[in-house]
Amino acid sequence: MAEHSVTNAPAKAARVIAVANQKGGVGKTTTAINLATAMAATKKSVLLIDLDPQGNASTGLGIDRASRDVNSYHVLIAEASLGEAVIATAIPGLHVVPSGIDLSGAEIELVDFERREHRLLESLAGSLTAYDYVLIDCPPSLNLLTLNALVAANSVMVPLQCEFFALEGISHLVKTIERVKQAFNPGLELQGIVLTMFDKRNNLSDQVAADVRDFFGDKVYKTVIPRNVRVSEAPSHGKPVLLYDVKCSGSEAYINLASEVLKRERELKA
Repeated sequence: MAEHSVTNAPAKAARVIAVANQKGGVGKTTTAINLATAMAATKKSVLLIDLDPQGNASTGLGIDRASRDVNSYHVLIAEASLGEAVIATAIPGLHVVPSGIDLSGAEIELVDFERREHRLLESLAGSLTAYDYVLIDCPPSLNLLTLNALVAANSVMVPLQCEFFALEGISHLVKTIERVKQAFNPGLELQGIVLTMFDKRNNLSDQVAADVRDFFGDKVYKTVIPRNVRVSEAPSHGKPVLLYDVKCSGSEAYINLASEVLKRERELKA
């Protein structure tokens, strides 16, 4: 596959945001896909790196299996450059580095590599000026793939499902972020926490939201992502919900979230 190039590329290096939560089923990939789409809709040049062996972000953006011969696995083990793995999506301004089935074995292979925690960071070097933002969809575990994402990132976004054990799980992730910051990436920041699968009919959602806001304060985005059937349906059509049904409540929420994220990123860069 030919090297990807972007004309009129911004001179400044992209901001890299890891979308991470070690718990599965919290809307992590859905958030990565739709946030990337909403950011691209604001005329930003966005790259989404699918670092989850399940490859759901790739599928949700309509990338078929046959197009994933060169993927994030090959980038991590230096068999391909980042540009060789980049694929254009149907959304103007949004490109993706897809996941592949080989990625499931990458953690074992990477153990023997020097500077194994820095593989993604080193792969991104020289390519960041082609984009405004790079989003990394992490696997639902705190493994070597997620560690690579955290080492490469400027900040971390944590999707958090409004459920009983939410705070218990996030405290573990925050400690991991602090360890990565101390050991590998002193510039790493918690970009924010986004509450997902919010059900306004359920008192538990309100209680969890209140508890999380009490604990993390303004690190929690004002925007909450509601439970919405259109958001759930969209991936099976290979589309972000913003393309599947732009008028639904889920699309509106992700547009608002993108606005908050871009505002917060401007403040972090200031």
